[in-house]
Amino acid sequence: MAGEQKKQYGRGAQECQLCGRKQGLVRRYHVNFCRQCFREWAQRLGFKKMN
Repeated sequence: MAGEQKKQYGRGAQECQLCGRKQGLVRRYHVNFCRQCFREWAQRLGFKKMN
């Protein structure tokens, strides 16, 4: 049991991979970035802005 991570269930298990925010997550395609970080990184990840 030593060294094991505690499992989290439900929505509380998700957080932004960059800044750690838990609100406003973009979880589609398993990106797991908050919307603010997603706006900064989307173009580098290959997403294109649609008009």
